[in-house]
Amino acid sequence: MSHSVLVVMDPIVSIKTKKDTTFALMLEAQRRHWQVYYCQPQDLYLTKGQVFASCQQVQLQDNPDDWFSYIDAAPVEVNCGEFSAIMMRKDPPFNMNYIYSTYLLELAQNQGALVVNDPASLRDCNEKLFTAWFPEHTPKTLVSANPHKLKAFAKELGDVILKPLDGMGGASIFRAKAADPNLSVIIETLTSHGQDLAMAQQFIPEITEGDKRILIVNGEVIPYTLARIPSKGETRGNLAAGGSGVPMPITEDEKAIGEAIAPELMKRGLLFVGLDVIGRYVTEINVTSPTCMRELENEYHINIGEKLFAALEQQLTA
Repeated sequence: MSHSVLVVMDPIVSIKTKKDTTFALMLEAQRRHWQVYYCQPQDLYLTKGQVFASCQQVQLQDNPDDWFSYIDAAPVEVNCGEFSAIMMRKDPPFNMNYIYSTYLLELAQNQGALVVNDPASLRDCNEKLFTAWFPEHTPKTLVSANPHKLKAFAKELGDVILKPLDGMGGASIFRAKAADPNLSVIIETLTSHGQDLAMAQQFIPEITEGDKRILIVNGEVIPYTLARIPSKGETRGNLAAGGSGVPMPITEDEKAIGEAIAPELMKRGLLFVGLDVIGRYVTEINVTSPTCMRELENEYHINIGEKLFAALEQQLTA
């Protein structure tokens, strides 16, 4: 049976194929003889109660200089219910436009498409706040807009990480100690003087060993991780913030964390997820567009994308 997938993503002309997880997933779909279509979130639209996509079918090749071509010169208008699956792979920021896209994708789901990850769960599971559903695996945390509460929390613990709830790639993440003369201004900036929620977490010294990315695919914990090691003088391991990625086998503790969280992910239709783990603690649960798949595949000669598409095919034929 022939399958098709619509991949909703950032501009395909701008990706770096060597490390792009979305591209690797598209390659796997093509390898399995799926028809692969591409669009951006703004190409989704609703008319007469049905969601459509103005999209183009693409041919892909794993060549960093020439990685895709359009099969037809002009976009086609396709009812989203005609796709076997739709993959929402738009990178954050998680803003209102992103949320509007999830409403359209939820309607597309009702029209018959299998949407990954589940659109309602994309809305519900803020990548930082969702960790609160697993308190036994998270560091001491406070989420508040109140500068006095945040400052008291920092003074109580002595060393904290402060960050916005809608950031990505390590943006606007601060480490502050109780006596830091900039503590008040950091909190004022993050909370917009007490108007916006921000997160404070206990600083985890094991960050020097890396901020580990653990991938969970269809409830299965991948047995390798990418440790994002902070550059000298940094506390952020994010690759976008200058960290370096080091693939390594998963530890028993890390595997146990993934296995503890996986059932809730499956319950919510979150089939492709990336945990951020420092030491023994989960600091983020990435559901929008998890990355680091290509680095692990290339290092260990495994096919992670195969696990996702095998799960999709099983659901489609059930």
